[in-house]
Amino acid sequence: SLHSYYKLLISEVHSLVKICTKHDTDNSLLALLSIPPKDPNDYYSLGDIVANGQSLNGKIINVLAAVRWVGEMKTFTTSDKRKGQRCEVKLFDDTVDSFAMICWDNASIQLAQTWIPRETVLFASEMRINYDSFRNSMVATVISKTIFTTNPDMPEAYALLRYARDCIENGLFVEENEDLFGDSIKLETIKDVYTVRQIRDRALQSNDKNNPVYGIVFAYISKLNIDSIADKIVRNRCSQCHYPVTDLSKGCTYVFCNEVSADLKSVYTTLDFQVDVSDHTGTLSGNLSGSAAEDTLSCTVDGFFNLTEDQKTSLKWNFLLERCKIYLKASIASNSKNGLRVTILCCKAADPNEAVKHIKATTL
Repeated sequence: SLHSYYKLLISEVHSLVKICTKHDTDNSLLALLSIPPKDPNDYYSLGDIVANGQSLNGKIINVLAAVRWVGEMKTFTTSDKRKGQRCEVKLFDDTVDSFAMICWDNASIQLAQTWIPRETVLFASEMRINYDSFRNSMVATVISKTIFTTNPDMPEAYALLRYARDCIENGLFVEENEDLFGDSIKLETIKDVYTVRQIRDRALQSNDKNNPVYGIVFAYISKLNIDSIADKIVRNRCSQCHYPVTDLSKGCTYVFCNEVSADLKSVYTTLDFQVDVSDHTGTLSGNLSGSAAEDTLSCTVDGFFNLTEDQKTSLKWNFLLERCKIYLKASIASNSKNGLRVTILCCKAADPNEAVKHIKATTL
């Protein structure tokens, strides 16, 4: 049970407990769901936890933070053959850009899957904080007493939500497998099949750049700049904000990123290709980068550097004018010449039978 100043006493003689359906709900009570069960001033920021370090090891505390990323549920088997499950959630606030929280029970794992990254602020009552020697950092763990209040009604939460939305607007805190301006999505959840024209038209009809269209097209790669000079297809990026770093000696010079943290950030290298996707209805220009590029080409960044020009050309023709099954994301972008930002999430050779079936369906 959650520690509280109040107790609820129930007796068979004087009390009645019943399940309240949504039709019986008193709407005036719904606002209570946004009020934390603990004193809203009694919480730690992520910066407080990091600053206190191992002195908080094993302590039960309240935490206010925003959701940065929600991982998939993973199952495991212990040495004594017991089945288990876990889900890792990354939190952040205006003091710390990434902090791990682990969910072990099914209820908290299912709840976590409903949280929208950078749109959800949590007041977590009674979470355990431990030092993780493997990570060499503090980690939060959800326990049986933990209660989450989503987007709580308190000024500090509103301020944190505004900060989280600023991060969306400025492309900060993006995971390595994400587009710079979008959220991660599991490929298996993308079911809708479009022609090039259909997905372009649908994306252009949207007025919200934070609400992209995800879909599958069976199309050809008609342009792939794999044999361009290295500076055009290999990018150095900041490990924090993921924006390009043009001068390694200066590091990241993006103003918003340095306002978050003045510390020197590490730099990682990624492949970044310009791709044209074409079918019988038209052509879309997009970007294929990061892990999606490596998976598509079956080639790491280091491996790409070791390819000869002939090998690059051969690799290129494995895709040009071959029908592919392409998962992509399209969103409006006022600074793009065609008004769209298109990101290739996955590209692989199409199964001919599957392609024919869907092409017939989209042309009916």
